[in-house]
Amino acid sequence: MDLNDLLRNARETVPEVDAARAAELRDAGALMLDVREPNETALGVIPGGTLVPRGLIETSIDGAAPDRATPIVVNCASGVRSLLAATTLQAMGYTDVVSLAGGFAAWKADGQPWEEPNAEGDDLARYSRHLLLPEVGVSGQRKLLQSKVLIVGAGGLGSPAALYLAGAGVGTIGLADMDTVDVTNLQRQVIHDSLRVGWSKVESARRSITALNPDVEVVTHDTRVDSDNAVELLSGYDVVIDGADNFDVRYALSDASVETGVPVVYGSVFRFEGQATVFDPTAGFTYRNFMPEPPPPEVAPNCSTAGVLGVLPGIIGTIQATEAVKLLLGIGRPLIGRMLVVDALEMDTVELALTPG
Repeated sequence: MDLNDLLRNARETVPEVDAARAAELRDAGALMLDVREPNETALGVIPGGTLVPRGLIETSIDGAAPDRATPIVVNCASGVRSLLAATTLQAMGYTDVVSLAGGFAAWKADGQPWEEPNAEGDDLARYSRHLLLPEVGVSGQRKLLQSKVLIVGAGGLGSPAALYLAGAGVGTIGLADMDTVDVTNLQRQVIHDSLRVGWSKVESARRSITALNPDVEVVTHDTRVDSDNAVELLSGYDVVIDGADNFDVRYALSDASVETGVPVVYGSVFRFEGQATVFDPTAGFTYRNFMPEPPPPEVAPNCSTAGVLGVLPGIIGTIQATEAVKLLLGIGRPLIGRMLVVDALEMDTVELALTPG
């Protein structure tokens, strides 16, 4: 069966609508499904639309429309691929699917609203793998580019978190640390290198982030976070990643989080074990509730005393970065009220339920 036969069959089962009707359906809550390739969206997108290229519909549509009764308006460049994609959706059990006749070209010609994805500096090639995810897409990537994350501690946990958030396109990354790079750091603090021993950690980390993604604005806070400055620091950010290595800083972050409402993504490592959770004061979870008093030093020695497996902070810091992205995008199920414990020696994970305060 050639393309003409496929299109003829598709038109027998898939209703086609003009741009005006598509706009009405969009305003009524229909999913605007764009089945073009990511590079094609440089020509413009329908605001609020979801990008799922035609070849990925079978594997990716569930993330955008898990309910088979979801009203869907499929669009492409000219209205051909959208017809074929709509027949695929029908075969998968979707019951309310229409195709935009004439595609995005007709939408623009009708004077309907549209956006240029790279109007704010988006690099479509750089973020193309994000654009393929219905849970992210163009609108989600733009949200990341407009987001601000503060990382407290440019060490073992902050290193992977900073690099992955920069790669993800978080627009502003703040780094708070007053320490300098030491040769003993290099076993686990991968954002630094041997040539930067003696450098300020925040400056070393800034260089690495900028080299990875020049789109990211890096704000350095070459200071120790404490109860006097924590509120001011947190107030300018959407999410905080706690990569601190002492209890005083963690308590200062907890109190500032309560005052500002900014969630803190917590992580810690000890020998072969790591922990991660999200302390969201708006949901009643804070570090002070979790640990009202610091344990004695002999119970919780630091890495310089007890040691730590070098790759373990990479695991926990990457989990922290994942949780931060989920919070920024409002997707998935964050680790709020749950603590993930990782035993790297046994490669075992345990989830603990936390009690709100």
